[in-house]
Amino acid sequence: MIQFKNIYKSYRVAGTDVPALQGIDLRIEAGEIFGIIGHSGAGKSTLVRLINLLERPSAGQVLIGNTDITALDAAALRAQRQRIGMIFQHFNLLSAKTVAQNVAFPLSLAGGKSKAEIKQRVAALLARVGLTEHADKYPAQLSGGQKQRVGIARALATEPQILLCDEATSALDPQTTQSVLKLLADINRELGLTIVLITHEMDVVRRIADRVAVLDAGTVAEIGPVAEVFLHPQHPITRRFVLEAENVDEGELVDDYAHVPGRIVRLTFTGDATYEPLLGAVARDTGVDFSILAGRIDRIKDTPYGQLTVAFTGGDIPAALQQLAGRGLAIEEVRA
Repeated sequence: MIQFKNIYKSYRVAGTDVPALQGIDLRIEAGEIFGIIGHSGAGKSTLVRLINLLERPSAGQVLIGNTDITALDAAALRAQRQRIGMIFQHFNLLSAKTVAQNVAFPLSLAGGKSKAEIKQRVAALLARVGLTEHADKYPAQLSGGQKQRVGIARALATEPQILLCDEATSALDPQTTQSVLKLLADINRELGLTIVLITHEMDVVRRIADRVAVLDAGTVAEIGPVAEVFLHPQHPITRRFVLEAENVDEGELVDDYAHVPGRIVRLTFTGDATYEPLLGAVARDTGVDFSILAGRIDRIKDTPYGQLTVAFTGGDIPAALQQLAGRGLAIEEVRA
């Protein structure tokens, strides 16, 4: 659906070219939810704004399907942008217009529909996002979550094939964030939309994305299925995101384990193995004792997973680890 080919983007600041993106090659498949994560200044917002050419690359190509959108004239670009919806961190609603008028606005701009058709389309969109009873209210009368739902309805108005979400949940509380993410996942599943999700929160990516690219200083540090990247990060910046999502400081962990006896490993379970009593069974078979030092049982999108940091003492530790590996667990040595 979307391809970035050797993308460079620089900004002119005080007579100097400051690079924002450097040699980005990236492919986003049709119908997937693709996360782009990075700290402030990593280039993620610049990258997403290239998809609708709110920013133009300094070099390289941006393709939507087989169309190089960087080569389009103004009229063709306007038509292309109608296929791309966008929702924003701070909602960007028109304060002097009602909820219904905000959703109708892009349809009025696009033309080609009667007032009756626009009214019918707006009613259907408000029903989809659960705001039918708020149609005549103004943005100031809505909560943050309701405002973002209006933004989602407005982004869907022209029946786009691509939905861009630029930090769409970072201004929301955790409970509201979960409801908005569920709505986006439902829209992806029901409409087959390709969703590109920009965030600095690994937990947001973990909840709904299929794949993720981790940006660092304008380059792609790591890319892959979310479960693989989240559970087995290869790049230091990715590992930092994962630890931040779990409210863990890696330096503190080393200090915490300094006085713990035994061999310390991190075990990763996925799927049905997450809920099986594997540790107890292996301990009985091999005579080892174990202490769980840290852990988390949760889900990555629809996949259950568990990660436990465990200290083993006594018995036959190599045999215990071999049995766990044989059951499909990933084992990472923390301290031999």
